[in-house]
Amino acid sequence: MENSDIEAKNAEELRVTEKAIELLRTVFDPEIPVNVYDLGLIYKIDYDVDEKTLHVDMTLTAPSCPAADFILEDVRQKLVSIKGPEKVDLRLVFDPAWDQSMMSEEAKLELGFL
Repeated sequence: MENSDIEAKNAEELRVTEKAIELLRTVFDPEIPVNVYDLGLIYKIDYDVDEKTLHVDMTLTAPSCPAADFILEDVRQKLVSIKGPEKVDLRLVFDPAWDQSMMSEEAKLELGFL
């Protein structure tokens, strides 16, 4: 593989990842005024350029979250709208368990933890 091919793949991976983050910042738990990305609920964003698959691992603030279906569907709809990926592999994981330390500084400030 030539350098230009590698650079193009890296640029495409970066573009898709940045767009995913931008869109994830528009998804909110209806009970919390902070988006899922800044809450620290997104554990992994990995775009496989060759497979055209966007892999995303996320969690919820609690396994029994009443808004789980709503949040997951909102995340899925946003991710499938990204130009490039033909498939979105969205996985809900609970390991490691989410805690407040995973939130961004902005989220902690918004929620009064700072």
